[in-house]
Amino acid sequence: MQIVVAASDEQWEVLTRAYPKAEWKRVKECNEFAYHQTADAYFDLTGNNMLPDYSSLKKTVIINSVIETLQELKAPANVIRINGWPGFLQRPAWEMAGTIDEHTRSVLESLGIRLHVVADEPGFIAARIIAMIVNEAFLALEDEVSSKREIDIAMKLGTNYPFGPFEWSTAIGTENIVALLEKLNKESSRYKPADLLIKEVTQRTT
Repeated sequence: MQIVVAASDEQWEVLTRAYPKAEWKRVKECNEFAYHQTADAYFDLTGNNMLPDYSSLKKTVIINSVIETLQELKAPANVIRINGWPGFLQRPAWEMAGTIDEHTRSVLESLGIRLHVVADEPGFIAARIIAMIVNEAFLALEDEVSSKREIDIAMKLGTNYPFGPFEWSTAIGTENIVALLEKLNKESSRYKPADLLIKEVTQRTT
């Protein structure tokens, strides 16, 4: 089972370590997929919102697109969305949006990945929930309820989460959290990013 992947060093390390059964082939850019027509599948984990032309590929292309939907990307039928944010690729079950055919199911089964088919909506399910938890934590910090460290500890002890909300925001990137919340805020004001969360992103990017 050969899978060609365009990914960061961190993503490559996660894939090859968590799913050793596949024959992984790394390329620098997803435009190089066309040179590997015999591959069983292609993973574009770069998170690039400019989707290349995958029409020449006969097999499934799995892309990391948490915020942009397949419809918005005008993706062809062989493209499937997943959540490739840090902490999600190594999970035993992946949320996927798109048309899942038998070949795709067999590829995932060979890797040992369970799939959950979800609607083609921004944020899937888990990323939406985590983004909201992070946002609530920043709102609590704004109200001086407690410190970042104490809020993280309280959430891990109280809910048995593997990470606290501020640990999640550091791993995922506050800029990714804000981008998702701002996209969802267009649907509902309950997703409005906390002022302190926006401030933290602004300070990091200036």
